[in-house]
Formats: sequence, structure tokens, C-alpha cells
Amino acid sequence: MSHVPSVRLNNGVWMPVIGFGVYDTGSLEECEACVSQALEAGYRLIDTAAMYGNEEAVGRAIRSSGLRREEVFVTTKVWFTDSGFGRTREAFFRSLDRLGLDYVDLYLIHQPYGDVYGSWRAMEELYQEGLIRAMGVSNFHGDRLMDLAVHGRTTPAVNQLELHPLYQREDDLAVLARYGVMPQAWGPLARGRGGMLTNRVLTLIAAKHRRTVAQVVLRWLVQRGIPVIPKTVKRERMVENLAVFDFNLDEADLEAIRGLDTGMSYFGDHRDPSHLDKLVASGPSR
Repeated sequence: MSHVPSVRLNNGVWMPVIGFGVYDTGSLEECEACVSQALEAGYRLIDTAAMYGNEEAVGRAIRSSGLRREEVFVTTKVWFTDSGFGRTREAFFRSLDRLGLDYVDLYLIHQPYGDVYGSWRAMEELYQEGLIRAMGVSNFHGDRLMDLAVHGRTTPAVNQLELHPLYQREDDLAVLARYGVMPQAWGPLARGRGGMLTNRVLTLIAAKHRRTVAQVVLRWLVQRGIPVIPKTVKRERMVENLAVFDFNLDEADLEAIRGLDTGMSYFGDHRDPSHLDKLVASGPSR
């Protein structure tokens, strides 16, 4: 079993540098089986969300794992249809009930839409009540993150965002560093889009280190101190994705990867109104 190191968030909480994402992992039964396998493989961070519809399965897998609650870092998120102070509090307690937990380690605003500031005030209250150990956001560009950091009483601990070799977001990362906010990469393998897993540059680096392209990409992120939450439903890939702590990319590798940046999202621009239309259509009404 691989030992996963942790990073320290700006409020002193430690978070594993590699977690297991459960977006689109099938039925509740399939999701529960995946989380159980991930915990057996050595993952100690599970990332879910109200919108995913599988918090119940995540909670069941954690309870049946035999691990102590404090050994598993649990992240969930509030969807924008529940934005605002009162609705976010209500949504949080629904998530907590579905998870079957007494607290959540990290609670995120899932999308930068709606009454973000009302949601943030509710989360600050939940944080003070000890119901969440850290609070943050997801999919916030640097300007939105900066605005919240300046006007909220609490600086976000984490900004979870699309981040991979084809979309490196150096400007956004610079803003996060300025405010002491930890980036966390979702879609670190771009779910194979853009030819990521067959990219010639990455394939050559992988061959050089006798690793897979996926391992090279994950190593590229964690070597730079950026936590990641890859998702897979295959046990062998779960194990493979954790085996990235016993090699280092050299400066030539890093320089080659820097040249892959397209500056373009592979999942949708959160500043594009048509992207919000898609989220409204795909997400829950509550």
C-alpha cells in the first residue's frame, strides 16, 4: 500500500496530496465498490459533491472500511441551485445526512455562480461550529477568487480547478499563491481529451522513467506541490495513480511539459454563458 503524503492548508489542516474522485462512477452500488477499493489501495481522501448524487455510497464505503473517521479526508460541495446563506446551510445538512458523518473535512462552493457571498457566510458559520474543518471553492478563476478572499472574513483554503499539462493556468496559480490558497487539480488527465494519454512529449518522458503517461502527469502536479484527485473505476489504475512518489521529473522534463500548454479548457469556460446553460441543464434542480 502506498503512503500518500499530505499538504498543509492555510488554516493548519493537513490534506492528502492525492485523492480519489467519484464523479460519474455509475450506480450507488458501483460507486460504493469503487470507494471501497480506493480505500483498500491506500487512498485517504475521497472527493464527492451533492451534484454527483453519490454521497450516500461514499459514506457507506467509509463506514464499512474499518478505518477510523479521522483517517479519511472527505470533501463534498454545494451546487449553485442551493447558493445563498439559508439554502447552503440546508444543503450542507442534507449532504451530511447522506454521508452519515458528523463533520466534513472540506466543503466547497462547486461553481462560481449564484449568491456566492451568502453561501460563504453560511460556510463560515459551519466552520465556526466545527462541522467543516476547511472551506474552499471550485472552478473559480483568479479574479473571482481574489474578490472572495478580499471581501470574505475567511480566505478560501482550497480552489479546486481543471489543471493539467494542456491547461496549466499559471496566472490563476499566481493569484492563489498570493492569497495562500491551495490549488487542487480535478481532471488532471483531462479524461483523455486532447490526446493527453497519447501525447508524444508525455509518452517520451514516460518511457524515459519507465512509467505511464498518467503517472508522469500526476507526478508533474504533485512534484510542484499541487494536490490531485484523479478518477478511475479500475482497481489497477487506482494503484498505478498512487505510485508516483518514488521518481522525479528533471528540468528537461518540466520544460518540455511547459511547452504543452494550450491555454484552453477542455471541459468548458466558466466565464462563457453557454457553459452555465449546460450546467443548468445537467445539474439537479435542488
